[in-house]
Amino acid sequence: MRLSEFWSLADTVFGETYSHTLARELALDGLDSRTADQALGDGVAARDVWHALCDQMDIPEGARDGGRQENVVPPRR
Repeated sequence: MRLSEFWSLADTVFGETYSHTLARELALDGLDSRTADQALGDGVAARDVWHALCDQMDIPEGARDGGRQENVVPPRR
């Protein structure tokens, strides 16, 4: 997953404004309490950050594409 794909999915699932607020402010349990922005800056793979963000926000696996089948969500590692 490219970083641009991460942001496209985040904007689709959470909305453009809220996605950036979440990424900047929400501490993610699955990433040692780092925010998505911090984890991405630390070099954590975008797919891992995406799944951690969705887990924290209780987004079901089937809804992580934002309802758009053309959006490809990579599987967990």
